[in-house]
Amino acid sequence: MTALAEQSGVTPVPLDSVSRAVDVLITSIPLGRVPALRPITDRLPAGVVVADTSNHLPQRDGHIKDIDDGMPQGLWIERQLGRPVIRAWNALVQTTLADKGRPPGTPGRLAVPVAGTDLAAKELVMTLVDDTGFDPVDAGTAEDGWRMQPGTPAYCTDLNAAQLQKALALADHEIARIRREAILAIMNSWERNDSFFDDLVALNRATAGLHRLVRGPES
Repeated sequence: MTALAEQSGVTPVPLDSVSRAVDVLITSIPLGRVPALRPITDRLPAGVVVADTSNHLPQRDGHIKDIDDGMPQGLWIERQLGRPVIRAWNALVQTTLADKGRPPGTPGRLAVPVAGTDLAAKELVMTLVDDTGFDPVDAGTAEDGWRMQPGTPAYCTDLNAAQLQKALALADHEIARIRREAILAIMNSWERNDSFFDDLVALNRATAGLHRLVRGPES
């Protein structure tokens, strides 16, 4: 934990002190552990924005019936935490988030989908996304957040804003489920190496059929 704190430039604090005097709470933990955060969100003032970066990976989190039955992950998270939640940064692999942020206006700047029902909270989180080096793209309400979940064209495919808007529109519930299972099976067969996350982005693009979207109709 100390090494991670030093690497990321943050200060670790005890769990029971989290959410005191904060404007935004960003949660980034395995989705199966999200219910354990309820004591923290229950003591948050009403005006504090909560943003979440988690994704449901059954091999890690176990099966969650509501999500397996089609409930958008963001909506499930809201029900566990008892308050509105904005979904952001979940559709990036960690190396993209760490290394590929660029200043506003940079040609080809990558984009991040942001979903949530509270418009003011979403606007604030979109500003934070911009601050982290990515163009924010409004992905709709909490109910629409399934369009940025694993297996969809918008998930971990490293797109610019115009491409991402098209990718969100291409999402299909059933196809996303099939793609997610196929991607997980392939990914779990790989050895971790320096190209792992680049290969994962390429795999996500290929399974979503984004060749023309990414490279243009002439390719």
